[in-house]
Amino acid sequence: SLFSKSSLTKSLLAVAFLASFGSSMLYGYNLAVVNSPAEYIKAFYNQTMVARNGTGLDDKTLTLFYSVTVSVFAIGGMVGSLMVGILVTRFGRKGTLVRITCLVFIGGAFMGFSRTFGSPEMIIVGRFITGVHSGISLSVVPMYLGEIAPKNLRGFLGLVPSIFICLGVFIAQILGLHELLGKEEHWPLFLSLVVIPTMFQLMLLPWFPESPRYLLIEKRNVHATITALKWYRSKVNIQAEIEEMQEEQRSMSSVQTVSVIGLLKDRSVRWQVITIVVVNIGMQLSGIDAIWFYTNAIFKNAGIPVPQIQYTTVGTGAIEVIAGCVGCFTIERLGRRPLMIGGFTFMGICCAGITLSLMFQSHYISVACVVGIIAGFCIGPAGVPFLITAELFKQSHRPAAYTVAGCLNWLSNFTIGFVFPFLQMSAGAYCYLVFFGVCTAVAAYVFFIVPETKNKTFVEISQMFAARNGMLEEESSELGVFNSLKLGKMNGYGAVELEYEVIENKK
Repeated sequence: SLFSKSSLTKSLLAVAFLASFGSSMLYGYNLAVVNSPAEYIKAFYNQTMVARNGTGLDDKTLTLFYSVTVSVFAIGGMVGSLMVGILVTRFGRKGTLVRITCLVFIGGAFMGFSRTFGSPEMIIVGRFITGVHSGISLSVVPMYLGEIAPKNLRGFLGLVPSIFICLGVFIAQILGLHELLGKEEHWPLFLSLVVIPTMFQLMLLPWFPESPRYLLIEKRNVHATITALKWYRSKVNIQAEIEEMQEEQRSMSSVQTVSVIGLLKDRSVRWQVITIVVVNIGMQLSGIDAIWFYTNAIFKNAGIPVPQIQYTTVGTGAIEVIAGCVGCFTIERLGRRPLMIGGFTFMGICCAGITLSLMFQSHYISVACVVGIIAGFCIGPAGVPFLITAELFKQSHRPAAYTVAGCLNWLSNFTIGFVFPFLQMSAGAYCYLVFFGVCTAVAAYVFFIVPETKNKTFVEISQMFAARNGMLEEESSELGVFNSLKLGKMNGYGAVELEYEVIENKK
């Protein structure tokens, strides 16, 4: 194989942890942070309105105000995801992550000082701004890690962000305990703690190199590409990797980054686009958001004493982190398909289990099914959709693909948050059967349509879809994709060797 197992270098691991710690973790944290101080935030809204107008808010208006506070994060996320393509093309992958840290500081300041200024609007604006940051970073981190990773570690590094998302949820659950920051006086601090991980990222990430694929294919900077590859690789054949990138560059119909409209019209990537649409919508409509949102209510119905519920919730957070680690450490052995098919199937079975347990009033089975859904989600469906969005597309199409995937992801997230309470009111216990149907359908789609991308180059993955897209002959002739990977040297490729040798000699 081209890369040995020793290709996991300290710098690869460091950048994966740093990018995930300062970006992906905040997404998880912001999802869960509003749960425990909900009553205190509502009380603050009410007190402010009494101070301003002399009368408080009725229950309905207060609930509406609070649900806007929760869901505005997803609206911000959708706005952020629409900006991904423009930002990564202009500033690069790492450049984008460094520049968007300012959003976290602004959003954190709004939320942290909202009580001081007696302004509920500041919380909503702060949540929106941190949502924009999460919308951008949720797509950019997997794209960056997918591009810097050698092909035999793309799965492992691609799932590191999903571990940190689970870790963010877990940290918010722990800090939200009454003994820590779960008291009334601490909620502004609790909401604004997001600035600390971002500060670390801002201090350290600029020292790491940009994605070598971006530097070579889009910036055509061979010297910077070699420097970046030497930083991220141990003693491996950099030359072979540069040849693979240049072959990808030759196989692209245009060096220009494709727009979202261009991506949707491009026949050569039709099935790849359908795949990211199915897995990204499926990931959110699998019911995981509904479970996260209503865990406390399900535990309460199961007869768990109210003071103990917060600790039980922290327990589910720990299970998330463990399941995320299991997925991350097994993906290179098992592949992407088994984690996706297994994860969605297991979630589907547990959703059906919740319906049965609610019908037969078996509360402990419903608790077990909640834990099962969370574990099934974190093993595969939580991270693999973002990873395969990087893998199914070549450099020119990747930013647009992430824009589409991210936008659908946030739109579905918002829809579930908005629709689920009404679905639960009208369908009762049967509402989980909707999620059972979604999970089963996505698992079947992956089983029949999606090929295994483990250990494949981006060009090889494109070729696997070529026949399904009806592009095999055309691609070979028009776009210059050859089945053989051992290509002759490109015109001017001697310059690569020359620079490579010069750098070798300087050492």
